[in-house]
Amino acid sequence: MTNMSGTKPPRGDFSDSDPEDKQELTEMVCLESDLQDGNMMEVEVGHHAVLLTRCEGKFSALANQCTHYGAPLSKGVLTGHKVRCPWHGSCFNVQTGDLEEFPGMDGLPCHKVKIQNGKVYVSVNKKDLRHQKRIRYMGGAVPGVNHTILLLGGGAASLICAETLRQKNFGGRIIMVSRDDLLPYDKTRLSKVMNVENDTIVLRSMEFFHQYDIEVWLRKNAQSLDPEKKTLTFEDGSVQSYDQILISTGCRAKGLDLPGMKLTNVKMLETPEDARQIHAACVGSRVVLVGTSFVGMEVASYMLEKASSITVIGSSELPYQNTLGREVGKITMMMLSQKKVKFYMNDSVIDIKGVNGKVNEVVLKSGNIIPADVLIVGIGSIPNSEFLTGTKVKMNSKNYVIVDKYMRTNVPDVFCAGDLASFPLTIAKNRLVNIGHWQLAQAQGRIAALNMLGQHTELSSVPYYWTVLLGKTIRYAGYGEGYTDLLLKGSLEENKFLALYIKNDEVIAAAGLDYDPAVSAVAERLFSGNVITKKEAQSDDLSWLHLS
Repeated sequence: MTNMSGTKPPRGDFSDSDPEDKQELTEMVCLESDLQDGNMMEVEVGHHAVLLTRCEGKFSALANQCTHYGAPLSKGVLTGHKVRCPWHGSCFNVQTGDLEEFPGMDGLPCHKVKIQNGKVYVSVNKKDLRHQKRIRYMGGAVPGVNHTILLLGGGAASLICAETLRQKNFGGRIIMVSRDDLLPYDKTRLSKVMNVENDTIVLRSMEFFHQYDIEVWLRKNAQSLDPEKKTLTFEDGSVQSYDQILISTGCRAKGLDLPGMKLTNVKMLETPEDARQIHAACVGSRVVLVGTSFVGMEVASYMLEKASSITVIGSSELPYQNTLGREVGKITMMMLSQKKVKFYMNDSVIDIKGVNGKVNEVVLKSGNIIPADVLIVGIGSIPNSEFLTGTKVKMNSKNYVIVDKYMRTNVPDVFCAGDLASFPLTIAKNRLVNIGHWQLAQAQGRIAALNMLGQHTELSSVPYYWTVLLGKTIRYAGYGEGYTDLLLKGSLEENKFLALYIKNDEVIAAAGLDYDPAVSAVAERLFSGNVITKKEAQSDDLSWLHLS
C-alpha cells in the first residue's frame, strides 16, 4: 500500500494564545479519603464542575460535561479507566479525556491533580474552562501522497471515517460526497425539534473541513460503481477515481404505494427542510401519522400542543412492539392517548383523498375515514444501493450491503458503514444485522477508517439508542430481537422503569425511562462480555446498575 502518512506539523486543538490561558486555578476539592478506589465524584473548581475519579489508586480530573449533549458524567458508570455517559452511552478515558465510544464526537479537557498532606488539589487552565470539548489531534494532506479515499454519503459514518483518517495521520486525499445540500448534521434531532435551524445541527463547520483538508462535495448523487477500474460515476456525468471507498449512502423514506402520495401536505421526514415544512404545515391542523416507529412517535409527541388533532395509524397492535415489546409499547400508547392522540392499530391506509390537490382525508382498511390536513408517512425505509446493481458487491435479499467485522465488503478496497450495512453484531453471537442507530454508524465509520489504514480492528460497539416522548427520554441498549422474557424494575404506570430483555437466561438488552444510569450500566456489561444472568437481573440487589 502507498505510504499514506506524513510529517506535517500538528494542527492544534486550540489556537487561542491569550496570556490569560497560561493562568491556572488551583483548589482543594476533597480529602484523599473522601474518594474510594473505583469511584468518582463531581467537584468544583472556579465555579466549574469537574469530574474527579480514582482508579487503581490514581486520581484523575477532567471536564464533567459529556461532549454530546452535556450530561453530567459523574452520574454515569465508571469501569476501570472508562466513564460511560448516563444519557446516550458516550465513553471517555478518564486518564486522557479521549473519546472511546460514540455518539459524542470530541474528547474532554484533562486537569492536573496533586495530593498533598492527604488533600486533593485540582488545577484547571482557564482556557479549559472556556472549552468544554477537546478536538483530537488531526493532521492534513501531505504533498506527494497520491492515495484517494472516497467517502460516499454525508452522514455520521463518513464524517467519523474522515476524522479518524486524519487523526491517524493519513496524508492522502479525502473526498466526502453527499446528496444533501447541507454539511453533515445531527439527524437524530429532526423528529425531536422540527422547527430546527441548519446552523444548530451542523456537526462541523466548513472551516473545519478546510483546516484538515477534507473535501466536501454537496448535491451529488452516485449513478454507478466500477470496482475493477476503481471509479465512481455520478448522475451529473462526472467520474471520480479512488484507491479505497466507503459506501455510506444510508436509506430513504418509504412511501405508500398509493396515487394520493402526490397530494400537497403528504409529507415524509428525511431532511431539515422536511422537518421545517412538517412543523409549519401541522400548526393548527388535523394531522394523521402512518407508522408507529420511534420517529413516528416522536413526531406525534412533538406536535401535541401544535396540531389541532393527531391520529396515528399502525399496522401492529402496539407501537414498536417488535423492538421494545408489548409492555413498553402499551405505556407509550397510554402516554400519548392521555394527551388526546387517537390510535387506529392493526390497520392500514388504502386510499388518500384530496380536494383541490391537497390531502383531505385518509381511508383505512377497517373502513374508517379520517379527516386530514396533513399526512405524515413513516412506514420504513429503502436502502440507497441501486447504484451497486450489476457490481460484485454482495448484498442481501433486501439490498443491504453485507460486510464483515472490519466493515469490508467482499470486494477489495470497498467498505460499507451506517444504515446501509448488514454487519455481524458481537453481542448477538455475530449474527448479521442491520441497525439504523446513529451511534453505530459513527462507530462503523471509525472501524472502516482504521482498517483502510491496515490497523486490523473489529467492530465491538453495543447498540445504544434513545427516543423522546413528552419531554421524557427512553434509552435502549443491546439487541433484544428474539427475547423470550422481560423483567421490569420500577413502575410503568409511574413512568419510571427499567425493562430487561432475556434470552437463554441472559440479559440481551435494556430499555429505561427515568432510571439512569441503568441502561448505560447494562451497555457496559454487554460490552465487557460480563454476562448478566436472569438470576442476577431478578435479584433485589441493584448495586450493579450504579443507581445513586
